Amino acid sequence: MESPAFDLAFEPAYGRAVPVAPDILRITAENPGPFTFFGTNSYLVGASSLAVIDPGPQDEAHYQALMAAIGGREVTHIFVSHTHRDHSPLARRLKAETGAVMVGQGPHRPARRLREGEVNPFAESSDTSFVPDIAIGDGQTISGDGWALTAVPTPGHTANHAAFALEGRDILFSGDHVMAWSTSIVAPPDGSMADYMASLDRLIARDDRLLLPGHGGPVKEPATFLRALKAHRLSREQAVLARVAAGDRQIAEMVKAIYRDTDPKLHGAAALSVLAHIEHLMERGAIVADGPPSLAARYRPA
Repeated sequence: MESPAFDLAFEPAYGRAVPVAPDILRITAENPGPFTFFGTNSYLVGASSLAVIDPGPQDEAHYQALMAAIGGREVTHIFVSHTHRDHSPLARRLKAETGAVMVGQGPHRPARRLREGEVNPFAESSDTSFVPDIAIGDGQTISGDGWALTAVPTPGHTANHAAFALEGRDILFSGDHVMAWSTSIVAPPDGSMADYMASLDRLIARDDRLLLPGHGGPVKEPATFLRALKAHRLSREQAVLARVAAGDRQIAEMVKAIYRDTDPKLHGAAALSVLAHIEHLMERGAIVADGPPSLAARYRPA
């Protein structure tokens, strides 16, 4: 299976709150890009008293749209799926305005330490100043007026990524871990393919009927989509193994072959995805290198 049935049909409705389920509103920030699709989705959950999920980037228009959608209602909690600058920075301003409590898995952290001479390619994308008031644990539930959200840690895209399950509704706010429009980028050292695949298995084992992601529209058939997404990642892993077996020794060569139909502007991100797969393969002894895995290392079959 080459890819899941991605859904590129989406109306961002910038500046407006869009009902996506009873007592759930989506407000999309106008920060489109190759990694954000049409922009970052923020969600308001509740009726008279609210939780905000992923308040988004430091953007005045988005802040005003959020405040208009809140409409003077109480905001008790601000949940953050992960600490990338398109998701978490507005939390602090929203807290100052509403008095809400910030909730997340913890401050930004990489999946592993930087190796000697390594540069983090997404360092500028990380919100290293975010510190939650509540570092929510695995399975911990926080309740409000008519809603209860449970943390489902889903590391992989970032080490501190979490999804949030809306209890009694079979709805999961999946952040950047699972999105209907595209696969999530997994880029070392912040990301880990081993963690990402384990997190996918965790969501496959759940029985959610709807996923509401950080970008794009909902995933309406999660069980089918998640299985296809896992198959797609495993297919990419097999493609990397095949390229190494065919004689490709460096990631740049593999990317040209595996992503030949992909816009060359995205080959840099693709190279990081291949590196994530290689790290996972090396952890299992499937391939070896002339040193630690990196974009410049040379690889060969084990």
